[in-house]
Amino acid sequence: MAAIAKTGLTTGNNIVSALPSSFEALPISEPSTILDSDGKEIAKFYEQNRQPVKLDDISPFMRKAIVSVEDERFYEHKGIDPQGIARAVVSNVTGSSRSGASTLTQQYVNNLLVNNQELTGAEESTISGQKDYADKIRELKYAVSIEKEMSKDEILEGYLNLVLFSGREYGVQAAAQHFYSVDAKDLNLQQSAMLAGMVQLPNVYNPINNPERSLDRRNKVLGNMLRAGAITKAEYDKAVKSDLELDPSKSPSGCIAADDNAYFCDYVTNLILTDDAFGETRQDRENLLYRGGLTVKTTLNGKLNKKAAKDARKAIDPKAKSNKDVYSSIVSVEPGTGNILTMAQNTTYDPAGGLGNTVINFAVERSLGGAGGFQGGSTMKPYTTLAWLKEGHNMWDTINARRQTFPVGYKFNASCLPGGTTTVGAPWEPKNASRGFYRPMKVDYGLFWSINSATVQEAAKLDLCNITDYINALGVKAQDKGENGTPADFTPANPSFIIGSEKITPLSQAAAFAAFANRGEFCEPRALTSVTDRDGNAYKVKKTTCSQAVEEQHVSDLNGTLSKIAKTRVAKGTINVPIAGKTGTNNGATSTWFVGYTTGISTASWVGRLKGQGEDRKENLMHGALINDQRAPSMVDSSTYAAPLWLDFMQEAVYDYPHESLGSARKAPVVKKKEPSEDSSDSKSDSKEDSKSDSKKESSSESKSEEKESKSDSKESKSDSKSDSKKESKSDD
Repeated sequence: MAAIAKTGLTTGNNIVSALPSSFEALPISEPSTILDSDGKEIAKFYEQNRQPVKLDDISPFMRKAIVSVEDERFYEHKGIDPQGIARAVVSNVTGSSRSGASTLTQQYVNNLLVNNQELTGAEESTISGQKDYADKIRELKYAVSIEKEMSKDEILEGYLNLVLFSGREYGVQAAAQHFYSVDAKDLNLQQSAMLAGMVQLPNVYNPINNPERSLDRRNKVLGNMLRAGAITKAEYDKAVKSDLELDPSKSPSGCIAADDNAYFCDYVTNLILTDDAFGETRQDRENLLYRGGLTVKTTLNGKLNKKAAKDARKAIDPKAKSNKDVYSSIVSVEPGTGNILTMAQNTTYDPAGGLGNTVINFAVERSLGGAGGFQGGSTMKPYTTLAWLKEGHNMWDTINARRQTFPVGYKFNASCLPGGTTTVGAPWEPKNASRGFYRPMKVDYGLFWSINSATVQEAAKLDLCNITDYINALGVKAQDKGENGTPADFTPANPSFIIGSEKITPLSQAAAFAAFANRGEFCEPRALTSVTDRDGNAYKVKKTTCSQAVEEQHVSDLNGTLSKIAKTRVAKGTINVPIAGKTGTNNGATSTWFVGYTTGISTASWVGRLKGQGEDRKENLMHGALINDQRAPSMVDSSTYAAPLWLDFMQEAVYDYPHESLGSARKAPVVKKKEPSEDSSDSKSDSKEDSKSDSKKESSSESKSEEKESKSDSKESKSDSKSDSKKESKSDD
């Protein structure tokens, strides 16, 4: 023993000389919290569930229990307990296992060292049972150093906030909540003794998994407290007779515990993990999120989002067996700020998968945890209308929508492309669902009934680059057109984009249409309002970023038509404030939409398929399919599921936000008849000229009254189902 002691002393002196007098303790890991716009918790993220509290907020019983069982002479020694060391040396030399002699101060040091290693990724370990004599000597020196720098109460507070109790429950506050659903300050004697007894072997003495061992250990701690004079005999007798009195509660880490807010939570998580403002590498950002004690304040309207999720499930039942590849999504953006107000869908956020479960967010792009978008269908048509207005045309202009086929070699103007045009590479047939619409009509009428041939004919008279300029300025991306299928700006290379052949995200469309509600000013969607760490340091987040993307009068003209769609074809008198919006359905109805808005809230609703998006397979088609365990109509379109979902949500949501005028659309000038002149020949001539002029403006079929025209077409176009049901997004592929 003397030889061993001498060798140990020599080695120890060398180690002590090499060590600095103190070490830098890195911040202990704390959970990060995501909050909604009202400050309510959405989710917590942690590797170690820890809620640091002051010593005054820890029960006196708990303080006495931990000292009694772990370090009876804590308030007497200066970091090292000679009696404990002597006992441990004899035990380690004569026994087959090592016995510890660590004081609470040494244990505090050890836990700080472990925390440092976890944060820095160091490979060495100072976990109990893996330490050699060099580790122990380092621990001793640092313990003496800390005793000089901190008071006993400060050390005790630090230890009780740092130590592992069970699983990922660190610190006494988290442990009290986990096992007893109480705060640390409210722990009674027997509860305190049970928790104090756990720290030596957290898994062995876990009261949930090993109640008998835990009870026996608790009673031994109570005995220690009695012998140490920490409690009276009466207190001991009462406590030792009690059972474990468990009242466990869970505090799961991550978005899986966020319920209806889980998909927004996932979006926020991905924003942080992909932004170098929160760390140079993804690993750095994960460490910050799971250990850095961030407070993440967001734009989410939690109350409204709960309703959005409820309505999404009402539209498409996630547990209906027929709906295994049919989903719904709803997302709202605030005009004027870009704040994301809701982001919900019909599924449950669960990585385990199964019917009605997924972690895929249907509202956003793949890089942020999303599905990568869906064909936009006729929700893309307003962008062509804006270009029509920009180039000096009007909503009351008449276009010839007869054309059904664009042959190979047909050229569309596209000034931003080499040569100034784009050429049809294969016969393109952007057909309407109903043959009765292949005729001249007003632009307003063609947009109202969502006529493909009308929109394409408009585009044929325009510079396609003006259309894509609007799409890009309003933040909508073609989800599969970048490198490796990433999002990219729209280009006019394939004209089919004008009727929705490209995949877009519901979030981007809600944000783009919010500009129509905001006099043409587009605000980039944002989810974060502030991010601060435990010390109050603020991280950079996106501010409200807005720009005038569309001329105000052009937006008012567009809203004149989109308001009629929302009021007469979707809301049908149920919403008594100014609203507007656009329907959309792709071929086979595997992607159906309604995107609508007031001046206070813009919402995109989507219903469709995730995997079976292709129209080439009959089983993918939604027409007549089993949906919600019932047979769907023979013609499914936006009015079948997506528009009712939007209406269920918005008929209440609109009243939570401003709902002012959406502007005044310009009206067609009234052509006044000339007064008869004294010269009858002149009068006859003028009358003839007026007649010619009118006939040029309006075809014979179009010159019928709007009422008669609508009546005759209503059979073919009761809703978007007839004009949209056959692919509004026919491409030349």
